[in-house]
Amino acid sequence: MTNPIYLALDVPHLRDGLDLAKKVKGHVGGIKLGLEFFCAHGAHGVHMIGQLGLPIFLDLKLYDIPNTVAGAMQAIHVLEPSIVTVHASGGRAMLEDAKAAAGENTRVVGVTMLTSMDDRDLERTGIRGSAHDHVKRLAELSHEAGLDGIVCSGQEMKAVHDQWKDGFFVVPGLRPAGSAVGDQKRVVTPRQARDDGASVLVIGRPISRAEDPAQAARDIEATL
Repeated sequence: MTNPIYLALDVPHLRDGLDLAKKVKGHVGGIKLGLEFFCAHGAHGVHMIGQLGLPIFLDLKLYDIPNTVAGAMQAIHVLEPSIVTVHASGGRAMLEDAKAAAGENTRVVGVTMLTSMDDRDLERTGIRGSAHDHVKRLAELSHEAGLDGIVCSGQEMKAVHDQWKDGFFVVPGLRPAGSAVGDQKRVVTPRQARDDGASVLVIGRPISRAEDPAQAARDIEATL
């Protein structure tokens, strides 16, 4: 079975990121490079990490008019990412154009709701109802638009998997039992997310800030 753990590698210095990725390479299934990494290191940094031979997940959360998102998606073809994120709230036309412009081997997944948000945060944006219902609505929209899957918290994982049996599901904001939650609000353990149908488990600080990152990755892998 392919290791579903993707290390979230958001570090200020590229050399530190490379060193960390090399340490855990044998215990993760891929590397997630987010907005912080991409702004700091650009395409060069992505190429450097990609030379390690692990799949690259570009978590750029693209959100703009359809034409602009399609152009951005075409611009990253050269990086050959295995996964790219777009905001599902960008609407059906944007999602369709993003998928159409993606590389043949790139999965496009829609970000539903950030794991740092809860029901109260959602209401403050003018959206009524629970986070659970909002995620399910955006999952349905992503499916209709032809995306490969979505990003959601582990708390919604089972419900969206039940409505989209063959979807590709990315779950961030995971915390091993006993770990500090930090700025996350809707969290579950990696094992629970996997049991509920997650395809990819995005894990950052519990590995990257551990005293022994490789051992931390091994310990999490052993729980799956």
